[in-house]
Amino acid sequence: MRGAAVWAVAALCSGASLAQPGRERLAVCGGCHGANGQSVIAGTPSLAAQPKVFIENQLVIMREGLRDVPAMKPFVADLKDADISALATHYAALPAKTAAAPTQPDKAKAGAALAQRLLCNTCHLPDYAGQQQVPRLAAQDEPYLVQSMKQFRDLPGPGRDTIMAATLRGLSDDELGQLAHFLAHFKP
Repeated sequence: MRGAAVWAVAALCSGASLAQPGRERLAVCGGCHGANGQSVIAGTPSLAAQPKVFIENQLVIMREGLRDVPAMKPFVADLKDADISALATHYAALPAKTAAAPTQPDKAKAGAALAQRLLCNTCHLPDYAGQQQVPRLAAQDEPYLVQSMKQFRDLPGPGRDTIMAATLRGLSDDELGQLAHFLAHFKP
C-alpha cells in the first residue's frame, strides 16, 4: 500500500498524472470558443493563450454562481476542479491569433493612446498577454472586449473588478470601441 502511495505522489510531482480534457468536453467548449480556442462567434471570448490561473478562476466563479453567465451555466455546473485545471492547461498552451478583420488605422491609433493613458499595460503587461488572474487582451474578440468593458464600466457590483470599473469610468462607447479595436488587432 505504501508503495502505491509513493508512486502516486511521484506521478503528481512529475506532472504525469495531469488530466487531459476529454475530446467530448473540448468539442463542447469548441462549439462556441473555437476548435483551437479561437472563437469565430462575435461576442464570445477566445480562450487560447489566456493565463491558466485566469481560466481556472473564471470557471470556478461561474461554477459557484459568483459570476452569472447564463450561457455557461449548463457547461460548468458539473466541472470538477481537475477538469477545470485540465481545460485551463490546455487552452493556456494554445497560441493566440489576431483578428482577421482589417485594422482601421485611425481607430487603432486612438485605442493605443487610450491604452497608454489608462495604463492598461500595468496589469495586462506591455504585450497585453495578461498574467496570472489578469486576462490576455491582445488578439481577443473585439465585440467581446467592448461588451466586457461596458459591463465593467456600467455594472460594477459583487465579484466585479473594481480597478477595471474605476479605470473605465467616464469613457464613452466610442472610446471603448477604439480601445477594443486596438487590443483585438494587437499582435501578441
